[in-house]
Amino acid sequence: MFLDVVELRDFYDDHLGLLVRRMVRRRVRELWPNLRGQSLLGLGYAVPYLRPYRGEAERVIAAMPAQQGVLHWPPEGPNASVLVDEAELPLEDASIDRLLMVHALENTEQRAAMMTEAWRVLSGNGRLMVVVPNRRGLWARFDHTPFGHGQPYTVSQVSRVLRQSRFTPTRTVHALYAPPYTSALVIRSAPALEQIGQRWFTSFAGVIIIEAQKEVYAVRRDRKRVLARARALLPSGKPSMPVPANRDGRA
Repeated sequence: MFLDVVELRDFYDDHLGLLVRRMVRRRVRELWPNLRGQSLLGLGYAVPYLRPYRGEAERVIAAMPAQQGVLHWPPEGPNASVLVDEAELPLEDASIDRLLMVHALENTEQRAAMMTEAWRVLSGNGRLMVVVPNRRGLWARFDHTPFGHGQPYTVSQVSRVLRQSRFTPTRTVHALYAPPYTSALVIRSAPALEQIGQRWFTSFAGVIIIEAQKEVYAVRRDRKRVLARARALLPSGKPSMPVPANRDGRA
């Protein structure tokens, strides 16, 4: 079940949320360093991580699920957010180059339909990035952050969901090694903890970030013709059975 959009906004405006924004955004930017001339869609509550691309990508859209609610974004300019049903995105086929899912996969009750829509709206060489809470991390165990709600995942579980939805996982990174506390000590030591965690303790990160590529298979339009030709080559009728011979050897 999705959190209310006001709760998400308030979290990311607080000290702990600003820390999350900084740590996760850095990893997202490492995977997608340059989106110049491309279209970017954020699904769920991805606006804290979309902002760096606004002056770079050709267009940036924030799609917020109806159960979550929607806010005007960005607050300082024309609105680029839209209220959607995550199972029926109001976009044309193959119209998006990059899709970023944050606070979406772990909360939706329409996972299969949402992933089908993600595949549909992405272009042939489109890329999907999913940010989900890590089942083994501390952040999934505390419900005072958005990562403590919904279904947490392991890397293998997210990869399985992606493959079942016709995506091929390409790269995996982790973030949020600092504990989910607002103490000044945690805030100051967070960058050092990130470096230590990425080197030694990736299994215990707060979030998993996986990039995947859309799988596109060639479809034969003359399939019926091929099947008809194959049937024509099959023998018709039942094979004749040998006639049993009498005891004297005559048929």
